[in-house]
Amino acid sequence: MTTVTIDDVRAAAQRIEGRVRCTPLLPATLAHNPLPGNPTLNLKLECLQVSGSFKARGAMSRLTTLDDAAKARGLITASGGNHGLGVAYAGHAAGVPVTIYLPGNTPPAKADNLRRWGATVHIHGDVWDDANREALSVAARTGQTYIHPFADPAVIAGQGTVSLEVLADAPDTDVLLISIGGGGLIAGAALAAKALKPAITVIGIEPVGAPTLHASVAAGELVELASVDTLANTLAPRRSEDLNLALIQQNVDDIVLVTDEQMRQAARWLWQEFGLGVELSAAAAIAALQSGAYVPPRGAVCTALICGAGNDGSS
Repeated sequence: MTTVTIDDVRAAAQRIEGRVRCTPLLPATLAHNPLPGNPTLNLKLECLQVSGSFKARGAMSRLTTLDDAAKARGLITASGGNHGLGVAYAGHAAGVPVTIYLPGNTPPAKADNLRRWGATVHIHGDVWDDANREALSVAARTGQTYIHPFADPAVIAGQGTVSLEVLADAPDTDVLLISIGGGGLIAGAALAAKALKPAITVIGIEPVGAPTLHASVAAGELVELASVDTLANTLAPRRSEDLNLALIQQNVDDIVLVTDEQMRQAARWLWQEFGLGVELSAAAAIAALQSGAYVPPRGAVCTALICGAGNDGSS
């Protein structure tokens, strides 16, 4: 089966250098508001990434592997919003037309942002899985180049570049906390983190209403959820893929679940404490710490990936 290695991540880092941002790592002072386990906390601010999330890394990584003919056919994908923005940014930078299929649960503001990047946007179905089936069907008819949001090796390698930055800036990180949607970010980031620092602990976080990888890891095989029930639409595919599950089984120590309200409270905290406007998915790692869904060893150095911009904590 196809897999991804640390050499792939390093190669992706070279390809995307200068095309995406090396985002800041912010030490978070918690003296007045300690978390369970009293960890030292760092925030990796992928919410400040170009296009608003880490997805620009994977999209640009994939774009830089394409030949001119594939680019000329145009790019197509399905997205809960953030991957689409990453692909739209990559297409805009390369002068390549982009078509994005979104599910009906995508916030209208993200569709508007996609159009501002020059993408053609279609709404199809209720959840990402519905939109993805349509995007694949259209790609088969038109010849457009399809970019999978989480199960493409070049995309996964691109997402893994975030761990190269984390461990360069905070090599003492004991625990890396990463929210999970389809599993592309955590697959890449976990493999890179474990390759560079085998003793690191990697914790994934999913919504209670969309425990896609939690259920799959527990079952030892891919599980397709009958339905999803969360407002964190970027964390809500009903099914992942074999490549992602295998990498997660190899490199992720545990997956914990948080509620939408816990993510909303964490998003408010990020806004009130740091002025960070984030979406629910970006607050999932903080929600896991604040709620006690994951309690780190006492005094551990924890780095939380704050993965996407939004306004879920500012209202």
